[in-house]
Amino acid sequence: MRSLRGAPRLAAGLVLVLVAAVGCTGGDGEDAARTEGPPTATRPEGRTDGPPTATRPESRTPSAAPSPTPADPVSLPALMQREHRGSGLRLGAVRLRTDAYTQYAVTYRSDGLTISGIMNVPRGEGPFPALVLAHGYIDPDVYTTGRGLAREQDRLARAGYVVLHTDYRNHAGSDDDPDNDVNLRLGYTEDVIAAVLALRSAARPDIDDDRIGLLGRSMGGGVVYNTLVVAPGLVAAAVVFAPVSSRPEENIDRFQRPEGDPVVEEIEAAHGTPEENPEFWRQVSPVTYVDRVTEPLLIHHGTADDTCPLAWSRRTAAAFEAAGKDVELRTYAGEGHTFGPRWPNAMDATLAFFERHLR
Repeated sequence: MRSLRGAPRLAAGLVLVLVAAVGCTGGDGEDAARTEGPPTATRPEGRTDGPPTATRPESRTPSAAPSPTPADPVSLPALMQREHRGSGLRLGAVRLRTDAYTQYAVTYRSDGLTISGIMNVPRGEGPFPALVLAHGYIDPDVYTTGRGLAREQDRLARAGYVVLHTDYRNHAGSDDDPDNDVNLRLGYTEDVIAAVLALRSAARPDIDDDRIGLLGRSMGGGVVYNTLVVAPGLVAAAVVFAPVSSRPEENIDRFQRPEGDPVVEEIEAAHGTPEENPEFWRQVSPVTYVDRVTEPLLIHHGTADDTCPLAWSRRTAAAFEAAGKDVELRTYAGEGHTFGPRWPNAMDATLAFFERHLR
C-alpha cells in the first residue's frame, strides 16, 4: 500500500498543486458546443433521503517544502508551493434513481470557490472505493451539470464505485474564475484535486477514502496528467481516454490558435511564445516533471483519433517509461476520439485496472 493511502484523512505530507491542460474536445457530447474534534452529523441541504452526512474541518494540504523560485507564477514550480483545500461536499437533490445507484447533485469547495457536479452512490452497504471524473472540453456557455462522461458515470457506479463528476469552475452551477483561461485553465486541475480532498473530508460511511482514483478524457486527460505530476500520492491510480498533449503549446496550436482564440494572444503577451520563452513552456508542461509521479497510469487511445493524435499519447507514455513509471498505453484499431464499438472493451480494461489498484 502506498504510504499516503494509509495516512490520516487530511492527506498529510501531500503537496497539491495544479496546471490544467488546454483545449481538446471530447466524446459523449463533449464536442457538441464546439466543432471541435469528532465530526458533526448534519443533513445535506436539499437531500430527502439517506443517512446524514458527517462534516469535518476543511481538508487541505500542509505547507509545501521549499522549491526553486519559479520563472513565472503561472508555472508548475510556483504551484508546487501552494496549499490547496477541498471541503464541504454536500449532496443536494436526487437527479436519478436506478436499480444500481442513486445520482445526486453535489457541490464542494475548491480553494474558496463553490464547484458543482454530480455523484453516483451505489446501492448496498459501503464503504465503496471512489473515482473523480474529469470531463473533456465543452463550451462553458452551453455546458450542463454532469455532462460529458455519462457512459462512464453509469458503468463505474454499476461496478460498485462512488463516482464524483466535477463540473469545473466556470461551468454549470460553479463559481466563476475570470482568469482561468488566461492562466492556461489551471483551475480545472485545482478543482479535481479539491474534489479528492472533499471526498476525504466528508467522512461519509459509504466512501472509502483510502481508495480513490481518477478518470479523465480528452482535455480531462490532461487535467489528470497534471494532477499526477503536481500531487503525487493523492490517489491510488488513474485512467485517461484520448488525452490531450502533455505539452500545452501543442494543444494551443491545434485547438485555439486555428480558431483565432484571443486568449492565445493574451497568454503570449504575458509569457512569450515557446520560441521567445521556452523555459516558461517547459515549466507548464507536466511531462517535464513526470519523475514526480507515483501512481500507475492506464492510457486508452484510438488509432483513428483525428482530434487528439495518437502520437501525443505515445510520446507521453514513452516519457513515463523512460522515468521508470508504471504506465500502459492501449491502442484501439479504427477507434476515433469518442470511442464507439471498442468502448466496452476499454471499460472492461479500466475496471480490471481499478480492481487491481483500488480494491
